[in-house]
Amino acid sequence: MCCVGEVGSCSDTGKSGACGTMLEEETDQTYENVLAEIQSFELPIEATLSPHSLPQVRGREPGRAPPARRSARSPSRRLSRPAPAPPLRARATWRSPPSFPRRCASPVPQLPAKMAESSEGLGTVPEHERILQEIQSTDTACVGPTLRSVYDDQPNAHKKFMEKLDACIRNHDKEIEKMCNFHHQGFVDAITELLKVRTDAEKLKVQVTDTNRRFQDAGKEVIVHTEDIIRCRIQQRNITTVVEKLQLCLPVLEMYSKLKEQMSAKRYYSALKTMEQLENVYFPWVSQYRFCQLMIENLPKLREDIKEISMSDLKDFLESIRKHSDKIGETAMKQAQHQKTFSVSLQKQNKMKFGKNIYINHDRISEERNETVLKHSLEEEDENEEEVLTVQDLVDFSPVYRCLHIYSVLGDEETFENYYRKQRKKQARLVLQPQSNMHETVDGYRRYFTQIVGFFVVEDHILHVTQGLVTRAYTDELWNMALSKIIAVLRAHSSYCTDPDLVLELKNLIVIFADTLQGYGFPVNRLFDLLFEIRDQYNETLLKKWAGVFRDIFEEDNYSPIPIVNEEEYKIVISKFPFQDPDLEKQSFPKKFPMSQSVPHIYIQVKEFIYASLKFSESLHRSSTEIDDMLRKSTNLLLTRTLSSCLLNLIRKPHIGLTELVQIIINTTHLEQACKYLEDFITNITNISQETVHTTRLYGLSTFKDARHAAEGEIYTKLNQKIDEFVQLADYDWTMSEPDGRASGYLMDLINFLRSIFQVFTHLPGKVAQTACMSACQHLSTSLMQMLLDSELKQISMGAVQQFNLDVIQCELFASSEPVPGFQGDTLQLAFIDLRQLLDLFMVWDWSTYLADYGQPASKYLRVNPNTALTLLEKMKDTSKKNNIFAQFRKNDRDKQKLIETVVKQLRSLVNGMSQHT
Repeated sequence: MCCVGEVGSCSDTGKSGACGTMLEEETDQTYENVLAEIQSFELPIEATLSPHSLPQVRGREPGRAPPARRSARSPSRRLSRPAPAPPLRARATWRSPPSFPRRCASPVPQLPAKMAESSEGLGTVPEHERILQEIQSTDTACVGPTLRSVYDDQPNAHKKFMEKLDACIRNHDKEIEKMCNFHHQGFVDAITELLKVRTDAEKLKVQVTDTNRRFQDAGKEVIVHTEDIIRCRIQQRNITTVVEKLQLCLPVLEMYSKLKEQMSAKRYYSALKTMEQLENVYFPWVSQYRFCQLMIENLPKLREDIKEISMSDLKDFLESIRKHSDKIGETAMKQAQHQKTFSVSLQKQNKMKFGKNIYINHDRISEERNETVLKHSLEEEDENEEEVLTVQDLVDFSPVYRCLHIYSVLGDEETFENYYRKQRKKQARLVLQPQSNMHETVDGYRRYFTQIVGFFVVEDHILHVTQGLVTRAYTDELWNMALSKIIAVLRAHSSYCTDPDLVLELKNLIVIFADTLQGYGFPVNRLFDLLFEIRDQYNETLLKKWAGVFRDIFEEDNYSPIPIVNEEEYKIVISKFPFQDPDLEKQSFPKKFPMSQSVPHIYIQVKEFIYASLKFSESLHRSSTEIDDMLRKSTNLLLTRTLSSCLLNLIRKPHIGLTELVQIIINTTHLEQACKYLEDFITNITNISQETVHTTRLYGLSTFKDARHAAEGEIYTKLNQKIDEFVQLADYDWTMSEPDGRASGYLMDLINFLRSIFQVFTHLPGKVAQTACMSACQHLSTSLMQMLLDSELKQISMGAVQQFNLDVIQCELFASSEPVPGFQGDTLQLAFIDLRQLLDLFMVWDWSTYLADYGQPASKYLRVNPNTALTLLEKMKDTSKKNNIFAQFRKNDRDKQKLIETVVKQLRSLVNGMSQHT
């Protein structure tokens, strides 16, 4: 709506439609501004099209006059002298309009030159003049520092400055008054002319008001239609703009919606790809919009959420494989075992095709049975192959792949790799930590191995499927660390195993464990080296077990020859023990084997021991020569240590009598002969000829010889002990005057015992029986001699000597009767030669011959020691003195007593000479 002034100006120019054109142009310009604002989307369209933003183009209300234009000077203003200027402090409060910046250095109109001259004529201090000049030439906003300098001077400077300022103000007022007086007449003339046109202006005002009213009434309808057109045009333009912008924004929104769906469906890798596409392709199109900024700000949070979710899935995966590692390892070990069994079956099948049948003495393996077993094993393998499960079937590796891809897309792959490796190392340490009672059962070892296998099977799968998450160097380092720990654990726990069956099962588990991991490319040579250590322990446990077996066999044996009554029993014994004796085969039933029942049992147990040792040697990836050497060494240990120790303990047992010892010697002889069959047995198992240079020989020969020598010595010892027992029963009357005329009863019992014992010795080797007989006779002779020379025996009569002579005669008769065949001449009688010469010397009383021939090689009493003769003669001299009190009254007795004393002196001189000579 045009104002009155504007209408007047229009009438002065003579163009009545100028105001309408101007109004339309202003309105169009305003709408253009509004459209520009809508297109920039700085505000919503509704805010842009609000009534407050449109220009007010409606007409003025009727009856309201347009505002009068304010004149520069009011006509009614009084033309009087201007009032004195206010003090400078009050004028300093004037400020410039807020829309223009203030500048301290803005110039201020200078005072007239006359005012300056008048101020210079005041004769004040030059400093005050400088301050006044700064105040006049400086902006009022920056006059503060100038005024502050007034107060910083001397105390009376302020008063002088005020006086100077008042004088300056008075000069300015005078100048203003002069100027107003100079222009006053012109001002009065202008007012007079203005009053003249006042009447015409009022008429013109009435005409303009009427014209404006009629113009407004005519333009109302046009304005309404114009507004409608403008509004439609704006809406159309807005719609077009919105459609264009929406077509630009819709792909972005669709991609963002797709991102949300992928996040909901947990397709995080696809979501990250969508994010990259949004950032690189779509967001640059709509980067100026607020919703795009919100989306851009939300993407980092979504990425962090994806990282956290994927890491959580990875943790769940690690926990899952830790719990299921034993199942994974068990499956892998079963597959390795099945594959190995299948390979062994094929090898056996090939051997049978080439006609390689093994016969070990009388233990034959039926070919038909082998074919049946092989057929069943192959069928089982086929069934197992149908049910083979891989590690992918047991474990879902998608969390690892997904997390790896996510971290790769996010550029943080190194963090993921470090975290994965750190966690897996922790799990490895947990897996390698055994239970304290693992050595008690094989299930403890199996669980330990399956967990380790499961762990490294997973690592091998990750190594071959992923790129860089697990490297070969990392797995090798982890395996070396684990292998050292495994070997230490097995070495410690296997030392507690005392059951050979448990050690054997442990060995089989270690072999399967090693074969399984070797199939996955892990080096396992140190495990097979450990098996050699465990093999020694296994042999020790076997030796302990077989020591108990041998003890039981010896305890159950009756130590008598094996009786057989028919051919069937004979064949049973022959099948157990390789005995060959043509003479025994010719004998009719019933008959007896020379060995006792323990011999075939021991032979069978030695073979079982070899089989047990062979079980451990299998699957160690060793050559037949090495296996043969191991079997022979372990068998030697069994013979030289275990069996030899059991035999020696058996021989030294108190309840083992002479008959049992004789049977033990016979048994060891046959066992010694069977050693060559044991060597043949080992040769047939290993297919290694005995003629091989480095083949170890069995030491059974020396073992059984040593046992036999120990048994022989024990026979000698026990036989002597038995003789001592009989001798202790002797009850001589050493003071008897006449002998009984017959040998003592204890001696006859002893001789009868020796006869029966030496009959048993006929089964012994000839030298053993002869040695035992000679030893018994020598011990009997020594015992009888010690009886005569006993220090507790003080007196011996001639009658007692004669009775003792009768007993010695019986011993000589026993020796001459050849109780054991094989002695030449009087060899056995020489055992009693010392007694015989001593007794003959005292019985004949032939001292002159003894003393004359003493020291001569051909002396009749060469074996009589002077000391022995002196001891016995002194005992007889004391008896003569005691029993013949009146012997001194008879001449013969006196002569005999003198002879004894003479002989005693000579014997003492001989004894002293011998002692000096020695």
